[in-house]
Amino acid sequence: MPGNEQSLLQRTTDFPAGQPVIQLAGISLRYSQSAAHIQALADINLELSGDDFVCVLGPSGCGKSSLLNIIAGFLQPTTGTITVDGNIHSKPDPQVGVVFQHPNLFPWLSIEKNIEFGLKMKQVGKEQRKELVAHYLQLVGLDGFAKLLPFQLSGGMKQRAAIARTLATDPRMILLDEPFSALDAFTRETMQKNLYDIWHKTRKCLLFITHDVDEALLLAKRIIIMQPNPGRIVNDFPNPLLRRPEQAFSRLRSAKEFNDMRQFLIGQIHS
Repeated sequence: MPGNEQSLLQRTTDFPAGQPVIQLAGISLRYSQSAAHIQALADINLELSGDDFVCVLGPSGCGKSSLLNIIAGFLQPTTGTITVDGNIHSKPDPQVGVVFQHPNLFPWLSIEKNIEFGLKMKQVGKEQRKELVAHYLQLVGLDGFAKLLPFQLSGGMKQRAAIARTLATDPRMILLDEPFSALDAFTRETMQKNLYDIWHKTRKCLLFITHDVDEALLLAKRIIIMQPNPGRIVNDFPNPLLRRPEQAFSRLRSAKEFNDMRQFLIGQIHS
């Protein structure tokens, strides 16, 4: 590896884990529909730190996806500012990675070439690209499938490849828009475990949109509740059930505290 290239296998910033990566101040979103003016989001204030795993819960229409699109830079807020590491953020940026509900892999590229794509765009050297692709293939458990095309993989494997592709470029944070909602129940739980293990190893800042209360309780370090009309944050708190890496999902689910928190969150969402 060339001496003047910093290894992306290591954290590429010197920011402490608890320091804010992204800050939203006074974010609102209004748009017109026919003769009506819709207030989609109002007065969103939010900080995400370097090792946060935040799940956002809320009913349909509360603005979860709009919030994610604003953070991604795909949508401009009507008012308010967003900063990433203190710098104004107003358009798509390599520092903010996105994993969508559908993997959106390039169908004509092998899995390893899909993961390598963003690294080429960043002009990372060939040998370093090879090292990084091998690292992230192993991290997501696809090291035996590098040469296959996307159509040859299952839905869960495609999503793991999409996560690896996003991780490979070393963004400061990753947005995940209901990435497991199209998967069957068994595959979804497997993917939840994989993602939690990836977060525990990388300590990337993750913002995860979901409708699934159980998913939030199993994964999140922190849970945000949104309500509609207009879309706003009504609660933001640490997950009291944050699991340990060795703790089985089934054991966590069987705990009385899990069911109590589940009922509390459902009440918050539907209040």
